[in-house]
Amino acid sequence: MAGWFRPVGLVAVSTALLLATACGGASLGTDGDNKQSGPVKIGLLVPQSGTYKALGDDMKQGFELYVAQHGGKLGGREVEIVVADEGETADSGKAAAEKLVKQDRVLAVSGVVSSATINGVKDLFENGKVPLVGSNASPTTLTGTRYIWRTSYVNDEPGKALGKHVAEKAGGPVFLIAAGYQAGKDEVEGFKSTFLPAGGKIAGEEVYTPFPGTKNFQPYLAQIEKSGAKAVFCFYAGGAAVDFVKQYRDFGLAGRIPLYAPGFLTEGGVLKGQGKAATGVLTALNYSADLDNAANKRFAPAYTTAYGSAPTTYAMASWDAAQVLDQAIEAAGSTVTSQTVNAAIAKVGDIDSPRGTWRFNSGGTPIQPWYLREVKQGANTVSSELGRLGG
Repeated sequence: MAGWFRPVGLVAVSTALLLATACGGASLGTDGDNKQSGPVKIGLLVPQSGTYKALGDDMKQGFELYVAQHGGKLGGREVEIVVADEGETADSGKAAAEKLVKQDRVLAVSGVVSSATINGVKDLFENGKVPLVGSNASPTTLTGTRYIWRTSYVNDEPGKALGKHVAEKAGGPVFLIAAGYQAGKDEVEGFKSTFLPAGGKIAGEEVYTPFPGTKNFQPYLAQIEKSGAKAVFCFYAGGAAVDFVKQYRDFGLAGRIPLYAPGFLTEGGVLKGQGKAATGVLTALNYSADLDNAANKRFAPAYTTAYGSAPTTYAMASWDAAQVLDQAIEAAGSTVTSQTVNAAIAKVGDIDSPRGTWRFNSGGTPIQPWYLREVKQGANTVSSELGRLGG
């Protein structure tokens, strides 16, 4: 790692990156194989508008922090970061990705919030032979790729991480409820895949609430109360997470029926919106800002100092994406092309991460630790490690 990060350094590096962008990348040497001599162009495909802008900001900040901590370089080369707005639809994400690959001719791309976007751009990166080191979206349907890597997790893994633990702790049937779209179904199926073999019982039928139109959860909460459930597993994110957690408390279920969920129920800005209603909520995630390891002690305080809030899993995964590219560009040596960097990504090995050490599996996603977290005094706090997934 470079020395201790200071906000002034981030400002200086960001200014240098902006100046490089203003110059139009004239110093970049490129040819048909996207060979880049001197500075390298890296695309960040993240939402800068719309519903997911907060996630996009976290991801952008995590990536830029790593670059700033390393003197504005990746793999020993100066970096020009080109940001493209993913927006909130597959069409807007695909258009932004095409600009990065075909017009800006970036060496590699990171980011991507939406599963719809990453499915929509699969052929662009695979056929163009440009590596995408994604730091969020990773649907269960994304398989058989050679140029798409993810530093986050497959959508069903937070549910998988929780299943056995909840089966052992619930003391009775568990009610399953989730937003009615693909990610919600992935999480519920992931949960059942480890919950049922561990002896867990489901209270009635799982419920999928209409997405994104559900604002009033009272009828579903009444169903939970009447079901005899000893615990609840849910999947919600964004505004729906705030609404569900607040209404769960207001209905009188908080403190009576433990609430378990994938970590994004209480991750980032939604936790502030939930306020005291989130106290006691239990979640599974691959990261928590209070993890006690050397990499996180370098990352979390620096992020908080620079941006005024604790880092999220989205920021951490983007910091790690920058770290992967740093190692791969260096390993590519004097011949830095999209293809040589992609080949080097496949060989990076163990990553010393704020989440704990991880490495890519054969499918291009992490083999990594998972943690049980509990909301205490307005923050997610690690309770225990749930084990490793991804192998």
